[in-house]
Amino acid sequence: MTTPMRIAVTGSTGLIGTALVGQLKAEGHTVQRLVRRKPNSSEEVQWDPAAGTIDLAALEGVDAIIHLAGAGVGDKRWNTKYRATILNSRLLGTTTIANAVTTLKPKVFISASAIGFYGETGNRAVVETDRGGEEFLSAVCREWEAAADLAVGVRTVKIRTGLVLDPTGGALGRILPIFRLGLGGKLGSGKQWWSWITLHDEIKAIMHCLTADISGPVNLTSPNPVTNQEFTGTLARALHRPALFPVPGFALKILIGGFSSEILGSAKVLPKALQDSGFVWDYPHLTTALEALTE
Repeated sequence: MTTPMRIAVTGSTGLIGTALVGQLKAEGHTVQRLVRRKPNSSEEVQWDPAAGTIDLAALEGVDAIIHLAGAGVGDKRWNTKYRATILNSRLLGTTTIANAVTTLKPKVFISASAIGFYGETGNRAVVETDRGGEEFLSAVCREWEAAADLAVGVRTVKIRTGLVLDPTGGALGRILPIFRLGLGGKLGSGKQWWSWITLHDEIKAIMHCLTADISGPVNLTSPNPVTNQEFTGTLARALHRPALFPVPGFALKILIGGFSSEILGSAKVLPKALQDSGFVWDYPHLTTALEALTE
């Protein structure tokens, strides 16, 4: 049984943050959620990432800080203004939290990143020690992680999250209704690698990072990435529907703009650090994962 901890969390209302806070509380931990507005209860702590301010007194003695906040990369079209929003929301927020970590000295600092760090990998498998890519999100992730590294004297884990699967949100939440109607199919060529993880295992992995002897970049993905064609075919079978309607790459680019590069790009990412630390996935294979998520 894990010793109860006091844990501060940013980004607590997102897909991952909501599930994480619920699990932390279920396991007996005390959670303090960082919010931008005036706090409504003792569970909330005010911060302003743009101004670089945070209520340090309210966080005195905290055991861990988990930083998940950042503008959604798939929420809006990537015009020049929104690209700046994506980058600045990560840099300003992470710098503010890293400075707080240096002052507060919790046992561990877990800061979000993404497998977008690696950019286009084609059929080449990459692990945490491999170099980053040259794409927009690769540059964002590099700067994002560099901001996390401003935390001094505290074990820091930078979680490079893959495609998080849950029917309530994210990519799966968006495409499920289409596939349930039997209108789904591969996206683009279908040959691009998708490195995925269930929301369940994502939360389990973050909890693992709280106490495991692990630091630096950690890929939060399943050990079994699949091609998009395999993914969409497996999803269709789990739903007992056909997958006959491929979406051409050019159509995706028209529909969603810059984020299409993440869907059409290939990222074959392996979770070596997690495996080396003894982590065990409950859903390492896509078939059982999608069957559980589409029941």
